[in-house]
Amino acid sequence: MRDRLVLLGSKGGPALRPGGPWPSSSLLKFGGRTIVVDCALGVTHGLAETGISLKSLDLVFITHLHSDHVLELGPLIHTAWTAGLATPVTVFGPPGTGHYWQRFCQAMEFDIEIRIVDEGRPDIADLVSIIEFGEGRVMEERGLKVLALRVDHPPVNDCFALRFEHAGQSVVFSADTAFFPPLADFAKGADILVHEAMLEDGIERLVAKTGNGARLREHLLASHSFAEEAGRIASDAGAKRLVLNHLIPADDPEIGEADWIAAVRKTWAGDLTIAHDGLVVGLEHDPEPKDRVSEK
Repeated sequence: MRDRLVLLGSKGGPALRPGGPWPSSSLLKFGGRTIVVDCALGVTHGLAETGISLKSLDLVFITHLHSDHVLELGPLIHTAWTAGLATPVTVFGPPGTGHYWQRFCQAMEFDIEIRIVDEGRPDIADLVSIIEFGEGRVMEERGLKVLALRVDHPPVNDCFALRFEHAGQSVVFSADTAFFPPLADFAKGADILVHEAMLEDGIERLVAKTGNGARLREHLLASHSFAEEAGRIASDAGAKRLVLNHLIPADDPEIGEADWIAAVRKTWAGDLTIAHDGLVVGLEHDPEPKDRVSEK
């Protein structure tokens, strides 16, 4: 497979538990570009496991500034730099992304400066461009077009779904969102719609494990979508394949893939993928999901 989506991490939320999945981030190989969508904890390891050379890092998109989407942005780029990155990387993110990057470089100032002198590396600041975006067209370059739609993820105002288009194909990421009907028009005809999903059966157990009970429950219900709602968006959009990702909960031993399928089949009858870490979804000629395919 050439063009493909790799689900590097599949769980919603920042918490890690023994033996569980990593928070959600994705690799999109599309139109000859190496694109990372969100930089949760574990994104660098996930990319390395796919066999992607970190030196080929090209475009990075951040949907919003919750930690489970941006925490490892700096470490990813820095690790690529120590691995020999010498070509420009463009990071697209909501307002505040530039501030994050500036402060990361300040925090790593000693290491960065000593490696420039000792190892002869280019200044990392010269390699990275940060472009902050809002709704509408984010970029259009070499046949790749990216559009953004502000979604409903309170209390975060700047949270954006992303649509990637190239050569008549399209991949849409919902970002984190409550049920948001305008997303169906934004995702119209998408070859792949990657949509977050939550199962009601499991929220109470998740809240009990994580703590902060009533407040966490209130956030989940106000800011995220149930699997049935993701299915409704995919149906209304006429998407070709729905990928449920950013799963809440993703590490509950009482919940399996069959439970996710049963929930989403109430509203979606089309091609369906339930995410797990390392799953590969092809975009051309070979659309069936596979476990991680390495380029090594």
